[in-house]
Amino acid sequence: MMNETISKDGVKLYNLSQPWGHHMPEWPSTPAINVRVKKFHAKDGYYMNEVDAIMHRGTHMDAPIHVTENTPDIMGYPLWRFFGTGVAISIPKGKWGVITAEDLENAHPKIQEGDIVMINTGMHHKFADTDEYFAYSPGIYREGAQWLVDKKVKMVGYDVQANDHPMATKLIEHGLGPSHPHLIEEYKEYFGRDPMEDFPDWEAAHKTLMVHGGIPGIENVGGDLDAVTGKRCTFSCFPWRWDGGDGCAVRILAAVDPEQKFRFGNGQ
Repeated sequence: MMNETISKDGVKLYNLSQPWGHHMPEWPSTPAINVRVKKFHAKDGYYMNEVDAIMHRGTHMDAPIHVTENTPDIMGYPLWRFFGTGVAISIPKGKWGVITAEDLENAHPKIQEGDIVMINTGMHHKFADTDEYFAYSPGIYREGAQWLVDKKVKMVGYDVQANDHPMATKLIEHGLGPSHPHLIEEYKEYFGRDPMEDFPDWEAAHKTLMVHGGIPGIENVGGDLDAVTGKRCTFSCFPWRWDGGDGCAVRILAAVDPEQKFRFGNGQ
């Protein structure tokens, strides 16, 4: 359900985040979120939840330290990266599709230097605890991530399961994997190639984008993404001020000003 808000100045605000909380979809092998009511009105006179969870679930931002040792944590991103103008672009992709540099180059509206970029593949409609979303999702890899770095974008978000194609994660023979070894044979049958031929390195897009480019990457973008796709918007997306944090849940807002009364520059 779209929850557009219109300000008194005519600026429309849109939520681009998935719901967060108990029973939310989980990345495969992620420890389950535990939310319990610790205090409630009938017994205690007030209401309080207790949450035990990692931050890498739902709409969230990764930090470089999440993928590479001795690199910045979530506070290492400068504040100017979290706010500014940019584009929400449509790059439709199906099962195991790859977001390429060519896709990004040809996107509309045109991606400009200093933009915040939100990528709509269509997968946010399928956000659920399913293999379709987490194991068979499309995604980006090194080539596309390098294009974004070379373009000097401020920040990027994807409506898919990770900042990397699922075949570049531990689902197959990367890092701590394979956690889902059956996907290796399924990929071979689907494409006629071993997935390691197409995705030889572990989370190369994460590392290209965040470690080498210093660009925040957001996973599981959703909400009203369709409503702003194809438009130039003003985006804001802030993580917690969390010393040592390797990632953080975020709320993404997109502001659309039909009369272009307000426009925030892309500079620092």
